Amino acid sequence: MLVSATEMLKKAKAGHYAVGQFNINNLEWTKAILLTAQEQNSPVILGVSEGAGKYMTGFKTVANMVKAMDEELGITVPVALHLDHGSYEGCYKCIEAGFTSIMFDGSHYAIEENKAKTSELVAKAHELGMSIEAEVGSIGGEEDGVIGAGECADPAECKMIADLGVDMLAAGIGNIHGKYPDNWAGLSFETLDAIQKETGIMPLVLHGGTGIPADMIKKAIDLGVSKINVNTECQWAFQKATRAYIEAGKDLEGKGFDPRKLLAPGTEAIKECVKEKMELFGSVGKA
Repeated sequence: MLVSATEMLKKAKAGHYAVGQFNINNLEWTKAILLTAQEQNSPVILGVSEGAGKYMTGFKTVANMVKAMDEELGITVPVALHLDHGSYEGCYKCIEAGFTSIMFDGSHYAIEENKAKTSELVAKAHELGMSIEAEVGSIGGEEDGVIGAGECADPAECKMIADLGVDMLAAGIGNIHGKYPDNWAGLSFETLDAIQKETGIMPLVLHGGTGIPADMIKKAIDLGVSKINVNTECQWAFQKATRAYIEAGKDLEGKGFDPRKLLAPGTEAIKECVKEKMELFGSVGKA
């Protein structure tokens, strides 16, 4: 059931759990995540980066695939199709394509320009019944060519953006996209607590969910995080299972080279990864 992310995140905030955003990269990724959400009776957000959207030939292709798959699989849990780290132009492309949610990442702009562009996109998204995420303070690591040092957001600036009417807010608290380095200092809960106090009931978003220890995840949820993004961990699980299948020579047995067989172990690994995260985030049974 395709919906905006607004209500699922309001419920998560009130219920002190988080909804997982799991990025999709192809048909197998999408199917695995949708089926797991249905099996776990959990709301879910399908994240699509601009790079992944381009890889899948465009946002219209992605939107049509997700809508058809949602119907064909008989999915009844709430599912939001969400643009991840969207540019200003990318947001409008996803609005036209029929996404149900967008993220405008204006963190690399000066705060006044971030506010202006975010405000414009909030009005457009809400006019169409879509949810919108904004960002303050860049997330560490690299995503689609955007590189951030992982600095902590200014709580006062977070309040400025939250007051524009966004439905969720991503704020840098020392989190990083991709693999965390051995010398990572950890999440800044002091910053998160200050942001929570400034933004009140606003659902907060934790990007870079891969590799953050479970105790930190749980504490972040206690401090107002209602949406957690996971991508790299699913990619690791997929490649590990696929590598094991090939190294065992399964692709040489019978019709093991058939893509449906070749990709099956990786797909099952994604399902297990998503299930584990939903259990950790507390969203199981919350659809």
